[in-house]
Amino acid sequence: MSSPLNMQTPWVESPFFEAELSRANLDDKTREMIRFYSENGYLIIDPELDVDLLDRAVEELKPIFASRNTNRIQDAWKDYDAVKKIATAPRVLEILSLLYQRRPIPFQTLNFSTGSQQRTHSDSIHFNSVPERFLAGVWVALEDVHDGNGPLHYYPGSHRLPFYDLSILGLKGSTSVSIEDMLANYYHKYEDFIEQLVAQKHLNKKILNIKKGQALIWSANLLHGGEPISMEGSTRFTQVNHFYFENCAYYRPMKTDMALERISIQKVTDITTGQDVKSTYFGTPINYVGYSYKMYLPEGLMRKVLPTNLRQWARRLINK
Repeated sequence: MSSPLNMQTPWVESPFFEAELSRANLDDKTREMIRFYSENGYLIIDPELDVDLLDRAVEELKPIFASRNTNRIQDAWKDYDAVKKIATAPRVLEILSLLYQRRPIPFQTLNFSTGSQQRTHSDSIHFNSVPERFLAGVWVALEDVHDGNGPLHYYPGSHRLPFYDLSILGLKGSTSVSIEDMLANYYHKYEDFIEQLVAQKHLNKKILNIKKGQALIWSANLLHGGEPISMEGSTRFTQVNHFYFENCAYYRPMKTDMALERISIQKVTDITTGQDVKSTYFGTPINYVGYSYKMYLPEGLMRKVLPTNLRQWARRLINK
């Protein structure tokens, strides 16, 4: 789907969305599904996953949760086929392709044994892309989720808010500490800000009570979090899958300082194919992963963003 002036934004978040939707060759049910996502930033779907597959993922991971004394396992798709199959469910990929008009790239899985009880946040603070907003999350219930076992909460329509990065709080992305240290040291300031933002905007919270096998798709910037666990000892087995979309640059906002044009390019592996996906900037490959100044961008982009003396210095560094 092509926006006026070839805007590089998901069509569901384009200011020209209704005009584009009216031109799309879609049946009424699909049209309304896409419009709902555009307006609200989420969809509750049937990902068409076999119950046996969900049960296998839970049973395979139970010993890992116990041995690590944790309720959260990242990227279990690398070792467990059931987790990988959930992350690459054909129906989910089909819907994401419709919503974003680009090929989805599943790149991370998170499995939970109990409710996360996370404070409200946007995934855009953890993962982002250029062009912006080509990111989605898919939350799959591996058992029934209800008020007692710490369900997800979310704020419909909040995806339409601006993306607030750390700079809005007078903080800069750090290059010298781990993501874990940053979360411990000042991520809570971001969470405090989001809490005040929700109150200021009078956003309405919804609680996600869904059945085993159902899934929630949410937009990159949708505000969401985890409710308290009121039923002591209850489990809440779920799997979160994060998706980028093709032909973008993928980066980590928590380690990026845009004001100084220092960008932490993310290493992305497509769970579907097992192959690394190279970031691109409007068709130009970015040939590095990790933290860098703009001087490490490809030569064609260097000419656009750096004065001659810095280009010469950058070449000497790159060619060492």
